[in-house]
Amino acid sequence: MTWIHSISTWVPAWVVGAVTMVMPAMIVLAASRWIIHRLMRLAGRYSPFLQRLLGRSQGPVSLILVTVVSGIALAGARFPWEVTAAIGRVLAVVFVVAIGWAASIALDIGVEIYLRRFHTDTEDNLLARKHVTQMRILQRVARTLVVIFTAAAALMSFDSVRQYGVSLFASAGAAGLVLGLAARPVLSNLLAGIQIAMTQPIRVEDQVVVEGETGWIETITSTYVVVRLWDLRRMIVPLSYFIEKPFQNWTYEGSAQVGAVLLRVGYAMSVDRVRQKLEEILRQSPRWDGKTARLEVTDMTADTMELRALVSARSAGQTWDLRCEVREKLLEFLQSEAHRETTPA
Repeated sequence: MTWIHSISTWVPAWVVGAVTMVMPAMIVLAASRWIIHRLMRLAGRYSPFLQRLLGRSQGPVSLILVTVVSGIALAGARFPWEVTAAIGRVLAVVFVVAIGWAASIALDIGVEIYLRRFHTDTEDNLLARKHVTQMRILQRVARTLVVIFTAAAALMSFDSVRQYGVSLFASAGAAGLVLGLAARPVLSNLLAGIQIAMTQPIRVEDQVVVEGETGWIETITSTYVVVRLWDLRRMIVPLSYFIEKPFQNWTYEGSAQVGAVLLRVGYAMSVDRVRQKLEEILRQSPRWDGKTARLEVTDMTADTMELRALVSARSAGQTWDLRCEVREKLLEFLQSEAHRETTPA
């Protein structure tokens, strides 16, 4: 202690204070990193998923510990009061940001743990798509709220900003009106996201028709939805669109779908023979789900009659392919029938 005291007599006070704060922070940082790495190695033997979660939590945990230790060491650093107050305020802001960072990562970890039970890459994935959609939207909404509250708490630690915020919320002046109008689209999309998460008019990988375009819901963010169109284009639609305007959802209750094939034939063609051929085509097709197979006469003109074939498949994509297959094979059948009738015996 005498040696340390003798050194402190000729070393500048700010250097002693800096060492007093930096050394404990470095020791705590090294110790926390070492402990987390040991836990990650141990978790890697049993669960790679747990190892990945520990790795994601390393940053905020280390920052929180370093901030707390630095705050404790600040009392013994013996800086001037103005410097101590400024450093303490910075540490408070850093601590608030670290808590917000940790809350955001904890939110992501919780969502990932919850969604591990559901898989959207299966054929019957309606339940999985419901949960994935609900949790992803709520995750983004909650993350937005965490960012807002963290920024508010960090700014309110400064007296000038706190007074400005209180006066801004207490007044009904033009500044508050402008901010309210500017934030209206953001708030409307935020509320629309909560409503979509609860009622779920759309889900991830739902097939929809929006503005006359057919596509699939690829991503649902806190403000917009990305629709993947059939030709791989992407349509960006605000969240509020799916609350305020009508659209088609072809997979709302299930992925199965009924499709129609329209044909115009002459009156000489036997409807029963076309119906039998349709049933034969469907029995041989792996796309048909075995539910709907119907042929009806839906219209007549002076020279032709309109035949409508109804077929069903397990998904909208398979229904489209099945319709094309039925149309091509029925056309081939009609052509062969017409050729046989015109060929002399």
